[in-house]
This record gives sequence, C-alpha cells and structure tokens, in this order.
Amino acid sequence: MSTRAQSWRVGDLATRFALEVRGDPDREISGVATLALAGPEHLSFLSNPHYRGQMQSSRAGVVVLRADDAALREGSALVARDPYVAYAHIAALFEPALLATPGIHASAVIDVTADVAASASIGPFCVIEAGAVVEDGAVLGPGCIVGADCVVGAGSRLVARVTLVTRVRLGRRVLVHPGAVIGSDGFGLAFERDHWIKVPQLGGVRIGDDCEIGANCTIDRGALEDTVLEEDVRLDNQIQIAHNVFIGAHTAMAGCSAVAGSARIGRYCLIGGAAGILGHLSVADRVTVTAMSLVTHSITAAGEYSSGTPIQENRQWRRNAARFRHLDELARRLKALEKDSAP
Repeated sequence: MSTRAQSWRVGDLATRFALEVRGDPDREISGVATLALAGPEHLSFLSNPHYRGQMQSSRAGVVVLRADDAALREGSALVARDPYVAYAHIAALFEPALLATPGIHASAVIDVTADVAASASIGPFCVIEAGAVVEDGAVLGPGCIVGADCVVGAGSRLVARVTLVTRVRLGRRVLVHPGAVIGSDGFGLAFERDHWIKVPQLGGVRIGDDCEIGANCTIDRGALEDTVLEEDVRLDNQIQIAHNVFIGAHTAMAGCSAVAGSARIGRYCLIGGAAGILGHLSVADRVTVTAMSLVTHSITAAGEYSSGTPIQENRQWRRNAARFRHLDELARRLKALEKDSAP
C-alpha cells in the first residue's frame, strides 16, 4: 500500500484545480475534514447553505466555497463554482492509493485458454475460466471469479469476491465493489400447464468505461440481447438490474433500487434509494426519480418524479388508508354532483 502526497500548498491547489485563493496561498494542508471536525491542517468545504453556521466556528485551515459565501469566511478560502466538485478533486489527493503488483498469486486458478495481460494483478484464490480476458493493468482482488468468455477491461478493478458469470464485458477503468455478481441468469420463465419452464439466457452484459458497481449488486445477463450499462454509470450498493435492461451514460442509482427486465433508462438520470422501475418501460434523459418511488409507466420528459405516501402518525395513516377504499365512490359522487350542478 502506498499513499499520495500528504501536504499541499493552498496556492498549488488553486493552480491545479483553477480556483481563486482568498487569504494565505502558502498555508500547508495535510488532509480534509468536515467543518465541524477540521483543524488548522485541514481543508473543508461549504456547499450546502444549511452548514453556514458551522463555518463561523470552524477551525479549518482553508474552506472551499462559492463566491457568495466568501464574505462569511475570515480565514483562507478557495472560491469554486461548485465547491463539492472541487472538494472531490482535492480529497482524491489525500486518498491512499493502492499500487497493485503485476503478477499472478500462487493460489489463483487460470484456465490455459484464458488471456491475462502481464501487467494485470491477480490476487489470492481468484479463478479465471476458459476464454476469459484480463487486460492491461486490471486488478482482481481476493476471491474473484472471471467466468467463461468474460473480459475485464484495461485498468479495471474487482475489489474482492466479485463474480463475472459468463459473457460479461467490462470496459476500461471499471470499479466493482465486493460481492457483486454480474452476468447471472435473468429471471426468464414460461408457464406450461402446471409448471414453470426456464427460458435460456443467451445474451451477456456490457458495461462501459468508467462505471462503478456497488457492493452486492446483481446485474443479470440478457435473454437474447445484452444487458447494457453505458459509460460512467454509477450504482450504489445492493441494486438489482434485471435482464436486457439498458442504462444510459452518466446515470446514477442509489442503494436498493431495482429495474425490471427490458426497461430502458436514459442518460443523466438520478434514481433514488429503493425506487423501482417496472419492466418494458422507458425513462427519458435527465429524469430524477425520488426515493421509494415506483415507476409504473414510461416517462417521456425530463424532470423530477415521485410516488408513494409520505410517512404519517400511525392513527392518522390508518384512517386515511381506510378512506382509500372509498376514493372511487367519492370520485363518482363528485362527478355526478358536478353534472347535476352544470348550467
């Protein structure tokens, strides 16, 4: 394990990320922290106005903020159009960087027909099956399985215990967190008289460059065509992507959300936690689906969409739930009253 540079001048950070310095450009920063916990050696940030009060008492050596908030800061500051984005870039300088050693661990099992680049790093107890390809600089952590006819793209990293089942292609610089399963059977069944028949899943999974797959996600391979994630798709933990789903580039999905078979999600979408999208629907580009919502029909225009009943005190909710059963009756009565009162 190796770490990146641990000390940066404020002026150097400003130059590197095209930020404006307010205050002392020679101040040294050796880490990042929240406004509440930061000390003089730390950089922090203010992007949510809710935390302006914390900045007044913060001991942070420098704060990344918007120009509108600069007057609130007495000490050093870095002015950014988007403080959170600027903070993300700066914080990466202080993240421990894993420098994997190229080579194959003695406990790994690799089929003779697999193609593993000499610059790849294959960790303990990995299995690479027939016809699989691991490209330059890829890293497989402990216990990963790369199944038959799978491809791990250049610079990609499977953290640990990741399973690529079959016909999975990862693009370049894909990050897959522990426990993810990609390329498992889609849930394809046909009912014949009195029992189910399994429908063969003959497609694969294609994941574009710079995607990130969270821990314990499952992405099923397609029945005939492939399940597809375009470039820069970001999945949080424990997400289910069913067979033949298509997810457009730069879409992000929060934890425990799920997409049923053959749904199509556009580009630059945001899917909230535990949201669900039913099968064979389409979601337009730049759609936000808020947490716990259920998408039951196609969405054809960009915007923010929600469903569900907000939480209430239990007795109030029970009364309202009882009234739900009478909504159709009430609607009919209202329609009749409007008709009778019409001139």
